[in-house]
Amino acid sequence: MLMVRFLTAMLIIVAASTGAFGQEASSNAPTPLSELLTEASQNNSQITAADYAWQAAKQVPRQVSTLPDPTFTYQQFSVGSPRPFAGYTNNNFAYIGIGASQELPYPGKLRLRGEVAKRQADVMDMQLGATTASVADAVKVDYIHLAYLQEALGILRENERVLDQLIKDATARYQVGQGLQADVLQAQVERTKILREITSNNEQRGDTEADLKALLHRDQNSPDIVAEALKENSLQRSSDDLLGLVKESNPQIQVDASSVNQANAALASAKREGKPDFGLAYMWQQNDRKYPDYYMFTFNIRLPRRARTHAEVAEAAEKLAQSQETLDAHLQQQLAQVKRGYVTVRNDEELLKEYREGLIPQSDAAYRSTLNAYASNRDVLTHVLLYFVNVLNMKLDEAQVLADHETTLAHLETLTGATLR
Repeated sequence: MLMVRFLTAMLIIVAASTGAFGQEASSNAPTPLSELLTEASQNNSQITAADYAWQAAKQVPRQVSTLPDPTFTYQQFSVGSPRPFAGYTNNNFAYIGIGASQELPYPGKLRLRGEVAKRQADVMDMQLGATTASVADAVKVDYIHLAYLQEALGILRENERVLDQLIKDATARYQVGQGLQADVLQAQVERTKILREITSNNEQRGDTEADLKALLHRDQNSPDIVAEALKENSLQRSSDDLLGLVKESNPQIQVDASSVNQANAALASAKREGKPDFGLAYMWQQNDRKYPDYYMFTFNIRLPRRARTHAEVAEAAEKLAQSQETLDAHLQQQLAQVKRGYVTVRNDEELLKEYREGLIPQSDAAYRSTLNAYASNRDVLTHVLLYFVNVLNMKLDEAQVLADHETTLAHLETLTGATLR
């Protein structure tokens, strides 16, 4: 009988010490999210590849805006025989010629081609920014999920310890004839459920760790990453503010806007391509000294075919219209995502308040009251387990809502380019 009272007292003390269900301790120090974002921006292969693509695109404008390569010519003209220099000394048609030629595109063509290439490089620059933002968003989501899993594991471990104490108490009561074996079995079933949740948590943490290390370009065998504890970051911006930022700072919209500028430049260039091009050539032909030399100047005009140039202009115009519609379509999508995210964040904030100020304190009070009644032999273990599981689920639900809230904020940061966390 004294043993039963001792175990019951210990059970109440353990339950009282687990009100916060703290995060499980780790041997590794938490790494701030800001450090991982910096590491990803420096080491992520997608970002590096996009940067190389941009650097390569910046070299194109100089290539396409430079005059075509000049041509230098050497001729040897024989008369009377295919042998080299045949007739050179006895026929004034035989000669040695040296010349050069240069193609001259219509004025403005090279400049417009360079402008098209420059605009394309701007698109690649914006794509680099979009890739960087996408990787940062993925790092944030994985980090928040990892922090949630760590918090959930701490909750599960604390509840496992409380449940172990409940099982000991129920077993002691059963041994002295004050409890039922069914109570012990039910407590063991609940403990098995917690162990199953812990196993699932470990698997999810392994998957998240692997994804996060891949984004950071870390070796998969490197030490585990420990996230800082999640905390709620209230959204301080209005819906109108966030929607306005989409047009200015959204990475995808910036890419689309650059594509529209590139399509405009391509249309202007296509129109200019219908103008004629020119060619200049000059050759000096030397005969034997007893014959006069020849000097030949050639001027060429290349007239583009109208059917082809009209088709090129029409193609460029259609691509411009496509780019404009793509910009508008993506803008509407991004605005809709921001609006949905804003509503989700506000609802999550209200839900978190309900959990912290109402649901969890009330559930915890009901659990403690039932536990005290059970310790005084005024209630059964089944009711204790019922309220125990209810508090556990409330804590896990609160942690999940907090993770969802912070994840949505991270997405809103990517969509608007603003700092919200």
